Amino acid sequence: MLYYLFAFLDKNYNIPGGGLFQYITFRMALAVITSLLITTVYGRRLIDYLRYKQVGETVRNLGLEGQMQKAGTPTMGGLIIILGILVPTLLFAKLGNIYIIMMLVTTVWLGAIGFLDDYIKIFKKNKEGLAGRFKITGQVGLALFIGWTMYFNTDIIIRQEVKLPVTTDAPVQFHLKGKTPVYTQDIKSTKTTMPFYKNNELDYGKVIKFMGAGYEHYTLVVFLFFVILIITAVSNGANITDGIDGLATGTSAIIGVTLALLAYVSGNTVIADYLNIMYIPNSGELVIFAGAFVGACVGFLWYNSYPAQVFMGDTGSLAIGGIIAVFAIMIRKELMVPLLCGIFLVENASVIIQVSWFKYTKKRFGEGRRVFLMAPLHHHYQKKGFHEAKIVTRFWIICILLAIVTIITLKVR
Repeated sequence: MLYYLFAFLDKNYNIPGGGLFQYITFRMALAVITSLLITTVYGRRLIDYLRYKQVGETVRNLGLEGQMQKAGTPTMGGLIIILGILVPTLLFAKLGNIYIIMMLVTTVWLGAIGFLDDYIKIFKKNKEGLAGRFKITGQVGLALFIGWTMYFNTDIIIRQEVKLPVTTDAPVQFHLKGKTPVYTQDIKSTKTTMPFYKNNELDYGKVIKFMGAGYEHYTLVVFLFFVILIITAVSNGANITDGIDGLATGTSAIIGVTLALLAYVSGNTVIADYLNIMYIPNSGELVIFAGAFVGACVGFLWYNSYPAQVFMGDTGSLAIGGIIAVFAIMIRKELMVPLLCGIFLVENASVIIQVSWFKYTKKRFGEGRRVFLMAPLHHHYQKKGFHEAKIVTRFWIICILLAIVTIITLKVR
């Protein structure tokens, strides 16, 4: 909202500093600061209110050191994160931008599903919370909305170099690279970034090319399949990772910084041309949202670091996982998610492996056996005697390394 206000004031009254709001980096900085202030200042008030309402975590005794001391710690703190994301985005982003609209929908959508799950657990005294099938249905519903919009909305395009003569109706631009004219065209496309692949690009429309003539008619189906898979996997991965103090929050902040950088270079025509990566018009606005997201995670970490004064609950974990997934899809970096979100992937995989092996061995030998001392993986290390603060720190270090490798892949072709 403030973007439009200052644009109007600068245009009509030429106020000093009004033009600053035209710069994405300036608005991103404001979004980070505002988000931090909201989550740290108003976070304390929300924690006190949750404690007053006795909205506390119910802890099962799993034999983990210090676990039972966490009983009664306020939960549903994900509301702080959501507030810290929404307010700065509404204040500083271009609200007419299709990418911003979709991120706002994602935040509210998954935040509402998580809130309903926490509400059932706490106020309805149902430890199972919202049935798993309803969670999945909500995640798939969001994925269909995102995939359908990405595929059909005319404002979602990429810019690519073309060789004349051009056979489409889309207008052609050109710029000079040295003394050589380069012709470009904004088009609808199902291309995405594929690390360690030729030109780092993959077209969903050609994934099933092996099927023969007419394969292109199934492009939407293939694209929707990947979108559903990524959103549900990352959202549930963040939910599973949120098992010890500060792990999911800090990991998400690191991932958020990386996504902000990727959005900035992908949405800046000069930098994208210099790096020879896919340029996505209008996607640079997502940097403001990413700034708010990182600020909210870091601000929440103020209270969620060991020993935690508040837990985010599913209200926060489902939302931040979905936000990361959808953000990556929008800047066409979703196939980098298994690398960038490696912590979420490993946590998810540890649960799948543990459950699958237990069921298989029970059926085969009559006795269930385990691969890990406990799943997800962070509990395995707790069982081995590692303090949770040490586990969290080491997982953060691994996440930073994965983030660096993710950025490097832009130039590894």
